[in-house]
This record gives sequence, C-alpha cells and structure tokens, in this order.
Amino acid sequence: MRIIVALLCWLALGASAQTYPNRAVKVVVPWPPGQATDIAARVVADKLQQALGQAFVIDNRPGAGGAIGSELVVKSPADGYTLLAASSGPLSIMPHLQKVPYEPLKDLAPISLVASTPFALVTHPSFPANNAKEFIALVRANPGKYTFSSSGTGATAHLFAELFNSMAGLQARHVPYKGTAQALTDIMNGQISYAVETVAATVGHIKSGRLKTFGVSTDKRTAAMPDIAPLADTAEVSAYDVAAWIGYAAPAGTPQDIVVRLSAEIRKALASAEMKERMANIGLDAVGSTPEETAAFMRREQDRYGEIIRAANIKIE
Repeated sequence: MRIIVALLCWLALGASAQTYPNRAVKVVVPWPPGQATDIAARVVADKLQQALGQAFVIDNRPGAGGAIGSELVVKSPADGYTLLAASSGPLSIMPHLQKVPYEPLKDLAPISLVASTPFALVTHPSFPANNAKEFIALVRANPGKYTFSSSGTGATAHLFAELFNSMAGLQARHVPYKGTAQALTDIMNGQISYAVETVAATVGHIKSGRLKTFGVSTDKRTAAMPDIAPLADTAEVSAYDVAAWIGYAAPAGTPQDIVVRLSAEIRKALASAEMKERMANIGLDAVGSTPEETAAFMRREQDRYGEIIRAANIKIE
C-alpha cells in the first residue's frame, strides 16, 4: 500500500511540472519600481513568460527595507504561483540587524540567482590620489580625517565600505544618508571623501567625469565597466570580493519539480548574449545557478554579512 501511495505522489508531482503554469504567476518585488531588483526581476519575468506561455506579473510591495514583500511571499501558498524577487538586503543583511518575520534559509525555496551587483570605490575627481594604492596610503596616513558615505547605516554600501576599510587598514568616519543619490551628490559636491557604491548608481557619473573610481568590488571585471580593474588587484587586497545579489525564490515547500523547471528556464535565459547585455546596461552581471547552488550561496552570504556586521559593530538605533 505504501508503495502505491508513493507512486501516486510521484506521478502527481510529475504531472504538476508538466501542467505548470496553467495561470498567471505573481512575482513579488519588495522594492519600488525602477530599483535594480525590480528591473532585473522584470527582465527575467519577460523571458519566463515567453518560455512558459503564461503571464509573470510583477507586484511591487516596498517597505521596511524589503521585509514586507518578503514576508508576503513566505506566507503565500507553496504552489509556484507566488515568487519572490529575492535580494541580499532583506535576506542576507537585515536578519543580522533587526527582527524580521521570516527565516530566509528556512522559509524560502531558492530557485536561481539572477544577477550580481558590483560596487565601485569612488571619490571626487580632485581627490589627491592617482590610483588605489595612493588612495589607501593617503587615507591610512591620516586616520579620522576622511569621511565615507553610504545609503544608510547597515546598507550594503556601508558594509562593503567597512570591509574595505578593515582590509586596507583605514580609519574614516561614516556618514549615513537616506538613499544613494544624496550620498553620491555630496561626494560630487566635495563634502564627503569617498564611497563604495553600486556600479549601476556610479557608472554614469564616472563616465561623465563627475566621479573618479579606483576599482570595483568584485575579483573579476564587471561587464558594466570592463575597463575598470578590481580593487583586489589595484589596491592589493586580494580577498576583497563582494557584490550584492538578486535572485528568484519561492515559499518553502513549493514542489521541487516546479522549482527545478523555473531554475532551468532562468539559467537558459541568462546564458544568452542578449540577456548579458541587458543586465550590463543596468550595471549588473548576469548570474544563473541551480536551486542547490543558490541555497549554498545564500548560506555563505548570510554568514559573511554577519561577520562584517559584528566586526564593524554595526547597529541600527
């Protein structure tokens, strides 16, 4: 009897993959329209819609640093018809800084990474250093003199700058802002010394000459700025290799065959030259992964962000 029940369950699961999706799929983006996660999620949703023949509808649910939309997905039916545009902020960072109504590694079924978000070390064009080594030497020789901005205390930019400062032996004062735009504006105005901010937010200013960059945060060059070398090389901090991430996830318990099928379609789409170019145009690097690889990656990232936060003693008041 048990064998028959097991066989029927296996057949039912197989049938779910063959018939899925038979109606529209909702993709919850826990950020406002136009933010990097939103744009990347839409690009991938378009490809899933073409491949699977059903609408993949973006549902923006911003608020609480991404926690509102993430909680909505966690509490949704695990049937494959509600997906999350996942990202490092609410899933890898926030659980270390404040109480959130979900456990990312327990309450979600990872599907695939979608993109990596590289960062760049930027200053005002007049900053008196010609390269990353000179930048480090100058800031290191003047502890407490220089300032660095971020989009907020505990934000990814804050963590990446703290990690860089620690690895390079720098002592500088953190000035948090409410958003990336003003944090960069005050560098361009000469009020703040430097920042480690997303390539997506800085590339236009770098190309126009309003900002100077000394390298990117990943250990490989990014497609969005292929002429800029990694800080791991230019600043001789070989272990410095960080980037924010964007992916797709479903509520825990979603049938594995559905998760596997979605992952395969996402990876197929991201492998195309067209998708790589579209991602690069918005300052992202296309990255696909299996559900198992995504789960392992999320575990590593949560551990790493926790270490950075503890080492820098970052707290949200």
